[in-house]
Amino acid sequence: MRGVQRLIDGNAECEKIAQQLAASRKALDKSFFTMVGCMIEQGDLSGDHVADMLAKFA
Repeated sequence: MRGVQRLIDGNAECEKIAQQLAASRKALDKSFFTMVGCMIEQGDLSGDHVADMLAKFA
């Protein structure tokens, strides 16, 4: 995110900023779904709770 902020502060082209924001979003999404998979494997939460979390945050 600091890199994106530097691009914005440095008046980089909008397309380059958008590309970096999209890459950041994909990385965060991948991390989120990895975490959800871990929660499912651990079995600490009910399926309904996991489904609610996915509906709320995914």
